[in-house]
Amino acid sequence: MANPNESPAVQSMRKEQAEQRKQTRDGQLDKDIENTFPASDPVSATHTSISAGRSDVEAAERVKREPDPTKLDEEFPLVDQALRSTGETDRSSEGLDANHEKMRALQKEAGRMTVTASELASGTARLAKAEARTFVHDFEDRIRRQPLTAAAIVAGIAFVFGATR
Repeated sequence: MANPNESPAVQSMRKEQAEQRKQTRDGQLDKDIENTFPASDPVSATHTSISAGRSDVEAAERVKREPDPTKLDEEFPLVDQALRSTGETDRSSEGLDANHEKMRALQKEAGRMTVTASELASGTARLAKAEARTFVHDFEDRIRRQPLTAAAIVAGIAFVFGATR
């Protein structure tokens, strides 16, 4: 009977294992892993905890809402289109400049009105939060002063809620 260690399958397996050991020694796996990462996008090893934006949230929101005066023409292209359609662009350049300045002033005023409206809404929201906090504090004080009455009210509400389910 032939030696099982001499079979072609065993010899092939030994040859394959020898090649794998050689590749491991050469660091082929490491080279292959390195080649999978693009050189143009290296991994950053640092992380900053300093914020890049404004620290005042309300000021940042206000700046976000205000129109950029350098981009007013880009933000409102329909105004120029409307002027062209009415023939306003055919008049003298003095009239156009005056109309352009009036339009710019109107656009700035509209931006200011938007900011004012949003500040008013923000103030209203803050006032509502303050009122809600005051209501909760008053409610807590009433519960502390009359705990048995509060417990009876809660028990009654729980009974009604349980009975309707």
